[in-house]
Amino acid sequence: MTGMTLNARQAIAMQVMWNRLLSVVEEQAQTLIRTSFSPVTRDAGDLSAGIFTPDGLMIAQAVTGTPGHVNAMARSVGHFLAVIPAADWAEGDVVISNDPWIGTGHLNDFCVVTPVFRNGRLIAFFASTTHIVDVGGQGIGFDGRDVFHEGIRIPVLRFRRQGRTDAHVEQILRANVRFPDQLMGELFALVAGNEGGCRALLRMCDEFGLHDIDTLSAFIFERSAAGMRAAIAGLPEGRFETAMRVDLIGEPIEVTATMTVKDGAISLDLGGELTPHLRGVNVPFCYTEAYAAFGVRCIVGPDIPNNAASLDAVRISAPEGSILNATFPAPVASRHILGHMMADLALGCLAAAAPDRVPAEHSGTLWNLRLARSDGPRPFNILCFHSGGGGARPAQDGLAATAYPSGVQAIPVEVSERAAPVLYRQRALRPDSGGPGTWRGGLGQIIEVAPRDGAAIEVGASFQRVSTPARGRQGGKDGAPGVVRLASGKPFRAAGRQPIPAGDSLVVETPGGGGYGDPRGRDAGHVRDDVRRGLVTAGAARRDYGVEA
Repeated sequence: MTGMTLNARQAIAMQVMWNRLLSVVEEQAQTLIRTSFSPVTRDAGDLSAGIFTPDGLMIAQAVTGTPGHVNAMARSVGHFLAVIPAADWAEGDVVISNDPWIGTGHLNDFCVVTPVFRNGRLIAFFASTTHIVDVGGQGIGFDGRDVFHEGIRIPVLRFRRQGRTDAHVEQILRANVRFPDQLMGELFALVAGNEGGCRALLRMCDEFGLHDIDTLSAFIFERSAAGMRAAIAGLPEGRFETAMRVDLIGEPIEVTATMTVKDGAISLDLGGELTPHLRGVNVPFCYTEAYAAFGVRCIVGPDIPNNAASLDAVRISAPEGSILNATFPAPVASRHILGHMMADLALGCLAAAAPDRVPAEHSGTLWNLRLARSDGPRPFNILCFHSGGGGARPAQDGLAATAYPSGVQAIPVEVSERAAPVLYRQRALRPDSGGPGTWRGGLGQIIEVAPRDGAAIEVGASFQRVSTPARGRQGGKDGAPGVVRLASGKPFRAAGRQPIPAGDSLVVETPGGGGYGDPRGRDAGHVRDDVRRGLVTAGAARRDYGVEA
């Protein structure tokens, strides 16, 4: 339905129901979190939750979640329906897949879809995703030479049929992973989250006397599309270009973007040195699109909720078969290393179009500690989220130790130490890591972690911004690059599987965000306050800002 005409009272009622629908999907997400077996979901919030029309268009998403999950999942339900048409779904069905090309980009992310029926009629789907740490295969890292090395790949299939779990599917899953209880626990948490969303939606329909949500969906799509056209109209029309050099895995490449603003839409064409890689840093297009579109949406219409209509105003393209549009069976386990950089690449184009609205570059890719042991006194596999600093904003300092663009939260030290035999010796902000500017870049952090039980721990290192720091903007200086080392002084690479030997510890110094504006324009009182708080050293204050502190 398009071009609907509503009086003021009807429009207000629709807006109230739209807000209520947003609370429904947030209830879905929070149910998933509360029932999760994993700190990745429970503490970090590495998930997505959303509601879709019967033909697979995303109507609303939960606030809790990451752009990589949400924006990629926005396309997923359509892929599910291509395999199982809407007419073939029954009440109580739950369908799953972790196929990277129809999900969220790698095998660790499972997507679960559940239909909602009202009076025997299909009225919506709920979908959710979360990261499952072990899915078999070679385990941590990006060393697989194709997706078959990286773990079990589940096509679109029914996990539950009319309320009964398929025991054969469960047996296959359990037989192919190292920690089967954790996998099954997470899958049932995803099921529970969707069921929570279904119940909340049906309560909403009862309260508002709705037979379905078709009219509400049409209202949401129409208002969102109009809002995006208005937001895009605030940009000058034309072509805007940028380039960025990224570390990848010790083999820096240059990626480029050309943004075209025309006729109420934005097109972003990605290019550069895009030869597909032999190891698992290739990025399926769904993930490239998710983060590139998110970068645009951070500036253009950020107050417009994410749904099919608002996302469709931003069109992303990358050459098929390239590292940014990887095709089956490319290895993709660590697609985030390059994929997360797409948000800052998009912001680079927007900085050319609207220079007074765009922050400096961020530290980008998460500095996750992927720690594992496959044998010895206590086998384990954990993923500890950590981040660098955010880019300074046009009128504010950058955020310290904040995950942009993923938005995940750091897992508390106590949780990681309880989950595995690891000891955090230090976790503190990293002085002088934020790029100098009128507005200072956000600080990275210093983290030191060691084995706690006298046996070595393996690290799947995949650290970005080691040789290519976050760049400043509008005269601001670059943030500090990241550093990875062993406390003993022995060499440790920024990428690849390596041990933390017993008696040693791993030290990572995460990168800082870029600064914004001429550092000499920073208020002297702010500089002295930074020194007093230990964020900037006295020497750096004198050198970078010309302030004696």
